[in-house]
Amino acid sequence: VQLQASGGGLVQAGGSLRLSCAASGRTFSSWTMAWIRQAPGKEREFVAAIRWSDGRTAYEDSVKGRFTISRDSARNTVYLQMSYLNPEDTAVYYCAARPYPVILITASSYGYWGQGTEVTVSS
Repeated sequence: VQLQASGGGLVQAGGSLRLSCAASGRTFSSWTMAWIRQAPGKEREFVAAIRWSDGRTAYEDSVKGRFTISRDSARNTVYLQMSYLNPEDTAVYYCAARPYPVILITASSYGYWGQGTEVTVSS
């Protein structure tokens, strides 16, 4: 399984970014995909997840209403649309996956990881 994340960058508070995760190496129809972030000096934190089969989603409380996770089955790609960003969202964002159609909301539940993409939000 290969997960290739992209789309990070520097943005001002209140701005938006869209992260992408290109997945390959498997058929992901029974998988759950997630975005996990790690801020400097902090533990990895679950952000959002999506069940590939039906698009069901889950979010960490602080991003609800601001972030949207989605998937494009034709492109085997998962997206994280982030809006109303604030400096507390600054982190390295990782795409992660688990080979089960059950959404779990802890970072340690995901066994497959891509490289991270850095998001910096300036105040």
